Amino acid sequence: MAAGSRHLIVNADDFGASRGVNRGIIEGHTEGVVTSASLLVTGSAVDEAVALSREHRDLAVGLHWDVWGEDERDFDVDDHDAVRSEFARQLKMFEDLMQSEPTHVDSHKHAHLRDGVFAVVQELVEPLEVPLRGDGRVNWIGGFYAQWEWRVTDLEHVSVDALEGILRNEVPSGWTEISCHPGYRSPDYESVYLDEREAELRTLCDPRVRSLLGELGLELSSYRDWSVARSSV
Repeated sequence: MAAGSRHLIVNADDFGASRGVNRGIIEGHTEGVVTSASLLVTGSAVDEAVALSREHRDLAVGLHWDVWGEDERDFDVDDHDAVRSEFARQLKMFEDLMQSEPTHVDSHKHAHLRDGVFAVVQELVEPLEVPLRGDGRVNWIGGFYAQWEWRVTDLEHVSVDALEGILRNEVPSGWTEISCHPGYRSPDYESVYLDEREAELRTLCDPRVRSLLGELGLELSSYRDWSVARSSV
């Protein structure tokens, strides 16, 4: 990687959560700037997501570790034995479904970023030799999100102008991920974050965004590209 070069990964969370989310992620990949996705192996449409990933080989797929779901089911992240067991279970599910290891790891509702949990998950991810969101190997930007107060939606945060501000002001040299949540409403999924997904998708597919990447000299890349670049060093 040339000194000062900037690689941008646009990663869609919740792949497999629903048919509508799957549709949005694939549309964001084929018609927009989404390069990677994180697979929710607990999702109701995970089998469809796996099939879609086989049709779209350029989409890098990682593990979206999930312990709470949308209904806030009970899971004590302070129980580190439970964390280890559940991570191992979901990683095996991923490998069985995808017939490969994940290109990266993150978590639903940022469970792994909780105090005391990150070090445990980082230890579990280390043998995979892939980035864990927040470990510093790939800079993570989470500001492209439309609900910064519970159930209070502000679509301006996921507008083209907002994304432009992020791209112009927050992307350093090296590798950076912008996380996103594109999708469509579908009857197989209930969430407080639905219309926002469709707004995100419109922005991610807006041709102005790709033009801006060229203007700023940002190289659109995936987590698989990160692994290739790392192995060539």
